[in-house]
Amino acid sequence: MSYRWLPRLTRRARLAALLVLSLAAMPAALALAESGDTPAWHLGHGFRNLDNGYSYTMSGRAWSFLRRAVTREPARGTPPRPLANNGAELRSNGTHPTVTWVGHATLLVQLAGVNILTDPIWADHVGPPIFGVNRLVPPGIRFEDLPRIQAVVISHDHYDHLDLPTVHRLAREHNPTFFVPLGVGAWLAERGITNVVELDWWQSRTLNGLTFTATPAQHSSGRGLLDQNERLWASWVIVGGGKRFFFGGDTGYCKSMAEIGRRLGPFDVAALPIGGYSAFTAKHPNHVNPEEALQLFDDLRGKVLVPMHWGTFAMNREPFREPPTRLLAEALKRGEEEHVAILSQGQSIGW
Repeated sequence: MSYRWLPRLTRRARLAALLVLSLAAMPAALALAESGDTPAWHLGHGFRNLDNGYSYTMSGRAWSFLRRAVTREPARGTPPRPLANNGAELRSNGTHPTVTWVGHATLLVQLAGVNILTDPIWADHVGPPIFGVNRLVPPGIRFEDLPRIQAVVISHDHYDHLDLPTVHRLAREHNPTFFVPLGVGAWLAERGITNVVELDWWQSRTLNGLTFTATPAQHSSGRGLLDQNERLWASWVIVGGGKRFFFGGDTGYCKSMAEIGRRLGPFDVAALPIGGYSAFTAKHPNHVNPEEALQLFDDLRGKVLVPMHWGTFAMNREPFREPPTRLLAEALKRGEEEHVAILSQGQSIGW
């Protein structure tokens, strides 16, 4: 047993015990709202997923934490290296559509002269106080090297997708418009960020010639034990300049998401998560594995798949290279390898 593993074991066991003990304090199952006009994903208080078979209980998560706390982490290999990017070309770009992977679910999207960030995180550590995980790969572009950011889309309120220090800095230095799912706008406003557009699934708003639409995802929300699923989660569609971009945020596989492709596709680029599936021994309801990501890509009628949500933070258990390797193997099997763009952090591609 290494000396570094024991403190990590203690921290995980402490968190798992806290989760188990807090189950009794969780609210009872929330009833569906009675109004016939209420969307199916709305509850009397909070939100739910569309798949009736979805199950991701607090007790299941607590036992998973306990199980992981008493088992050694497998070898994950060497974290990927970012590609040097000083941002000069991105700052000088005025019209050419690009997408740059910064790390995890953070992408810089340039479309029709508008600079957009998705789920921005420049922090070295994410998670609640005491707990959380460290960043293993630095951001692919320094915050100081960013072009002027006009828009930010947030998929949900989990710590590894909504980093408060980063969004505070963006609000202070760039003053972008934040596009967020229901409930997240009020949470941000309580923390001094008010230039926010809050949308339900299938609602849209325009900014500088682009249309931003919140679309379904299969996931969950919550920053603590007592606010689970109080705020909505979403994927996002951004359309303008003759292009269509899809950002998956965090999601498990759900066949009903094909409706996004039917309504709003096809997509020139679909950014989809491919990591985070190994936390559970069986199917993980909240994340797609690489094979499911490619199936979702096909369901959405995508043209180019940009994988994300892998190889950035000390989270999950799959080896660093496993997600992109499995994704490419599945793409080769389906004859779709030319439609997959596996980026290094910091790498930009035109689209």
